[in-house]
Amino acid sequence: MSEQVRGRFITVEGTEGVGKSTNIAFIQTLLDKANIPHIVSREPGGTPLAEEIRNVLVVPRDESMSELTELLLVFAARAQHLKSLIEPALAKGVWVLCDRFTDATFAYQGGGRGLSEAAIEQLQELVQGSLRPDCTLLLDAPVDIGMARAGARGALDRFEQEKQVFFDKVRSAYLQRVEREPARFAVVDASAELDTVQREIALALKPLIELYNGGAHG
Repeated sequence: MSEQVRGRFITVEGTEGVGKSTNIAFIQTLLDKANIPHIVSREPGGTPLAEEIRNVLVVPRDESMSELTELLLVFAARAQHLKSLIEPALAKGVWVLCDRFTDATFAYQGGGRGLSEAAIEQLQELVQGSLRPDCTLLLDAPVDIGMARAGARGALDRFEQEKQVFFDKVRSAYLQRVEREPARFAVVDASAELDTVQREIALALKPLIELYNGGAHG
């Protein structure tokens, strides 16, 4: 059996307002055109139980949430997501396209909240083992542009209500992730015109799609 039977795991990352939803829909059209079986999910969330945990994380409330509580909830949702949805799909040869994954944890809880990378790495190993995305698209834009876009969408969730300094730290942490694993990441300038952004995304995914269409999935 070819090793390519296993599905590919593609993640899309970025701070608020960089156009993840729009561009995930575009990636779906690319996969559809290539006749690649796939599912789309998100983090935190992706399954009924994980979505309940997401609700705890994102809904503003009177009681403040400790940074460690936030981190553990993120990984609790991820553990459920992996076992119930992501791992079974990949094992069947289905590609998984996910709106955020563990890079977001390093960026938001590590960079933004200031939690130690060592703690996040321990939880990553516990929850994921060796599982990592095959390709991560980082939609990158100046924070003020993203915040303006996010604000135009309506009511802000608990994370979106953070100040710009928080998102500056998040963006910086994302870019540090790219420096550490340049082969896995494709950085796309999300402040560019949409057609330019999507050309870059298509270019980044072209090798994986061509490998699939070359028969290596069979």
